[in-house]
Formats: sequence, C-alpha cells, structure tokens
Amino acid sequence: MNSDFTIGVHSLVFLAYLPDHMASSESIATNVCTNAARIRKILSCLRNHGFVKTKEGIGGGYILDCNPQEVSLADIYRTVSRGSLKPNWCTGDPEQNCVVSSNTQVVMDQIFNEAELYFEKYLENITLSSVLEKIKLCP
Repeated sequence: MNSDFTIGVHSLVFLAYLPDHMASSESIATNVCTNAARIRKILSCLRNHGFVKTKEGIGGGYILDCNPQEVSLADIYRTVSRGSLKPNWCTGDPEQNCVVSSNTQVVMDQIFNEAELYFEKYLENITLSSVLEKIKLCP
C-alpha cells in the first residue's frame, strides 16, 4: 500500500482539528511531514469528492467540507487508495505448465480482493472524529 491513504487521513484530521480555518498546503505538509506538492495532489482528489473546499490566492488554502463525525476512513480509502493492497507485480506465469506458477497470480488476486473488502468493512467503523479523539488522548 502506498502512503496516500495515511496522508489523506492525516490531512483531513488536521483540518478537522482546525474547524472553520483555512490551511495552506505548506502548513498541512509541515504537519504531515511531506512536501506540499504531494499534499496538493491528494487533497485535489479529496476536493473532487467533496471532502474539502479550496480558496486560491493570499489567505487561501483548504478547509474541511464534510462532517468529520460522518466520514469514515473507508470513504477516504475508497477515494485515494482503493486497490492499493494488491501489489503491482505478482509472481508466476499463467503460460507455464506448472500448476503453481500458472495459478498463483489468480489465487493471490482473490486473496487481495477479499482482504480489501474486509479492510474496507473495518474502516467503515472509524470516523475522522474518532481518529481525532484518539489523537487528543495521546500523552
């Protein structure tokens, strides 16, 4: 899995922590510990799906445009990372005579697809608000 999901969650939780305040991509990037271009790419996707609004120019940036009590981590995962549990490369060769080599990819695809369904189901029960509350409880 790539880090887009974690960056998306972190960014949205940060914005939920600052309700009704604009945050620049630079300030979000500093908080997330990545570069602003990466933040803009992920938040652009989240903006297209109604999670954030943007304002251009001086004093502009990103602001939360969703209810953090209603947005689940599954919503965010589906937006920025669906399909990322499955690796880009799989072992084996469907053209080989060996039953293991020719079928491993098919079986592993099924396993990853099922794992993703379980993962999404688990994430359905976690909201942005609950993540923020857990963070506030940290020492």
